[in-house]
Amino acid sequence: MSLKLTFHGAAGCVTGFCARLETGRATLLIDCGMFQGSKTLKALNYEPFPFEASKIDAVLLTHAHIDHSGLLPKLMKAGFEGPIFATAATRDLCGVMLPDAGSIQESEVRQLNRRNQRRGRDQVEPIYTVRDAVRTTELFERVKLGESVVVAPGVTATYWEAGHILGAASIEVCVETEEGPVSILFSGDIGPGGRDYSADPEGPAGVDHLVLESTYGDRPRLLVDPATRRKMLAQELNDAHEAGGPLLIPAFAVERSQELLADILAIMADGHAPEADIFLDSPLAIEATEVFRRRGWNRATDVNPFQGLYANDRLKFLREPWESDRLERLKGWHIILAASGMCDAGRVRKHLKRLLWQRQATVLLSGYQAVGTLGRILEEGAERVRIQGEDVRVRARIRSLDVYSGHADADGLVAWAQARAPVGGTVFLAHGEPPALEGLRGRLAAAGFAEDRLAIPSLDERFVILKGQAAADAQGKPRLAAAAVSRPDWHNQRAAFLLDLDGRIELAGSDEARSAMIRRLRAALEEPVDRGQGADAPASVT
Repeated sequence: MSLKLTFHGAAGCVTGFCARLETGRATLLIDCGMFQGSKTLKALNYEPFPFEASKIDAVLLTHAHIDHSGLLPKLMKAGFEGPIFATAATRDLCGVMLPDAGSIQESEVRQLNRRNQRRGRDQVEPIYTVRDAVRTTELFERVKLGESVVVAPGVTATYWEAGHILGAASIEVCVETEEGPVSILFSGDIGPGGRDYSADPEGPAGVDHLVLESTYGDRPRLLVDPATRRKMLAQELNDAHEAGGPLLIPAFAVERSQELLADILAIMADGHAPEADIFLDSPLAIEATEVFRRRGWNRATDVNPFQGLYANDRLKFLREPWESDRLERLKGWHIILAASGMCDAGRVRKHLKRLLWQRQATVLLSGYQAVGTLGRILEEGAERVRIQGEDVRVRARIRSLDVYSGHADADGLVAWAQARAPVGGTVFLAHGEPPALEGLRGRLAAAGFAEDRLAIPSLDERFVILKGQAAADAQGKPRLAAAAVSRPDWHNQRAAFLLDLDGRIELAGSDEARSAMIRRLRAALEEPVDRGQGADAPASVT
């Protein structure tokens, strides 16, 4: 029987990676990530899996980020009982990240159900609970980098350093078939290399097929050494201090928060920026920091740069909600790091509501902002945003610092792929938005990869895999059309319209003009509506 590879996530977008490999003797998942971005995309998290969870024999997990691991408890709830193979650091990080995600689900569902009750709408259930997440962590089995492990009948896997975050790996899967062994290398997320906080990415040469992430596939990025990186961050700190207010950094709880804290403390210790109280306002980031202190040894530098991260007079860990609420009383210069990094959930949204309208405040975006997220909307220069149903004018300084990304840029991805050559079959490009996917395909073709063997899978697309080739297979209807995966949805359009409406009414010259505007809108609403085909997607919990 030929192999079949189906892409159930991060196909045409950067979140929710999940690939299903069917060998005839076993069925494996490589990652089982949560979708982030537009509400239409996030609604997929609440739908049934497009496969039977009980028939999955094992999961091979590249790393702990929620867009790669976040639906593992849902998989367990749906009937999966097999092992989850991961590095020790990934296992430890998932041990804090998945229960945190379950806690967020429970909290947001409680809030949503209160609103639904007032509106007469149906109650909803969380995707999974803290208890589900804890039970899922019991399924983890540790693997070591560079050692082959049997993961299913006729299938071995070797984990390679990916250089992305602590514990992250690329996974080489080798399947015994009637025509001999077939190897597929799943890149996971590839780091840029040359960093003091993580090792350089590695991998085998001479694979049959390659699944390659494409987050920054259409652009080179500024790659700097640690000293230059800290100098650039110091400039942002000084500018924020000069503005006269606090600095809010929406930061991913795992890796980004720890790297920023280490650099900020070093910068202040060297006298290159004014000292300040630094508040790590994320229970998950606090727990993850302990994992980094324990396991953050960099093999390349023989140093653990995170050993000095502990709460002290300047660095304060805020675990309880009431501790976070007390930050509202603070004035002047201080620094807050809060999740999420794309401003889509967590405590950062509360701080944004409080600070965005203040001219003296600064918001520093330090990572990739996916389409449809509040972070992307701010990054693109929105003058007004909607947060938890409220309109907020953006007067704060919005800054971006793109030197902390854990992803290789276009040049780095091409170089890493070339180091895996010869690739005997197909290179599948995933984990990227359409411009990045097309950009990387063009760059790989220019670098010598056969153009007819560079594939960009769509959501739920399946391929038949042979030793030296892959072909698209007949399949059912995908859960979302390709265009809906990679662009802002009607929720984003509605929010933008309401903001524009409020602004135009506010600018109208008189009450008569405002009334006339409302009458015209009401008349438009009374026109017949083209209901189109199909049903609305399930509501997401946000």
